[in-house]
Amino acid sequence: MDNLPPIEGPVCPVPLTHNEQIVLGHGSGGRMSHDLITGIFLSAFDNPILKTGDDAAPLDLQGAQLAVSTDAHVVTPLFFPGGDIGRLAVCGTVNDVAMLGARPLYLTAGFILEEGLPIETLRRVVASMQSAAEEAGVQVVAGDTKVVERGKADGLYITTTGVGLRRAGAHIGGAKAASGDVVILSGPIGDHGMAVLGARGELGFQSGIQSDVAPLNHLVEAMLDASPHIHVLRDPTRGGVATTLNEIAAQSKCCITINEQSLPVHADVSAACEMLGFDPLYVANEGKLLALVPKGDADQVLAAMHKTRYGEQAVIIGEVAAEPLGRVLLRTNLGTTRVLGMLAGEMLPRIC
Repeated sequence: MDNLPPIEGPVCPVPLTHNEQIVLGHGSGGRMSHDLITGIFLSAFDNPILKTGDDAAPLDLQGAQLAVSTDAHVVTPLFFPGGDIGRLAVCGTVNDVAMLGARPLYLTAGFILEEGLPIETLRRVVASMQSAAEEAGVQVVAGDTKVVERGKADGLYITTTGVGLRRAGAHIGGAKAASGDVVILSGPIGDHGMAVLGARGELGFQSGIQSDVAPLNHLVEAMLDASPHIHVLRDPTRGGVATTLNEIAAQSKCCITINEQSLPVHADVSAACEMLGFDPLYVANEGKLLALVPKGDADQVLAAMHKTRYGEQAVIIGEVAAEPLGRVLLRTNLGTTRVLGMLAGEMLPRIC
């Protein structure tokens, strides 16, 4: 503990809590989402599988080792640079299943359609889903459709559930990080969140930023072929890399330190974040993963990632230590170290 670098001092205070009604911050993927899940859903559905806290549930079904995950997808606009709600729905669930080291096989899909939605829009979304499913190697095998009155939805909502087979010999989960592990990031961060903001016209300037939405299951297979000893896999979606690392640090009761100079961020994303007061570490991604790997296996895992389509820019960004428990630290370019907390609420331009 005496060897820890100096910690930066004052930071922005967290927002006031909201305990009486749902606000947008409850859907941010950050601290408010975490509090809602633990305070409402975990207390009601309490069971050992749910308590693991991972994005997919590990199930043993009469000897079959399965991974199951479900997700709801809401995005405005429905189409954005680099993707759309259909591709997002398939890739998001495929990736959650893959983060347990499982091979996704089947999806179900539920559609909530708003009265007045053009049939051609729905046709485009479904075609995009099928294209993404083909890329991932999964099939959509069941579904449901409901229609709500005009004005009661943002055109279209999609829910998807994924089922996959867990890989024999792989023991992966957010609680399995170990001191000495290396933290690997599969590529530049912040693309998806900034692409969606740009499509909404909320950047205030023209941008060529493209969403990174992609299925990562083939990348995961290549990584596990290189090393069966990967401890943690997680895709940093809502809440970004910083929030995801905090979740892992809490689950594993460890300390994760990352290096600011090692973080890959596209120049246009960095510029947009700087203008708007965003931190790329808290911006959503939909085609990136974090891997916590034993140091001795890091080089071979990286080499395998570099040979894949979605891992070509993978880099080591940090390491895991035993203490301080549950803490995520950032070594800054200035030589100081600051604490990275979870995203406190809905991400807005900073005011302090």
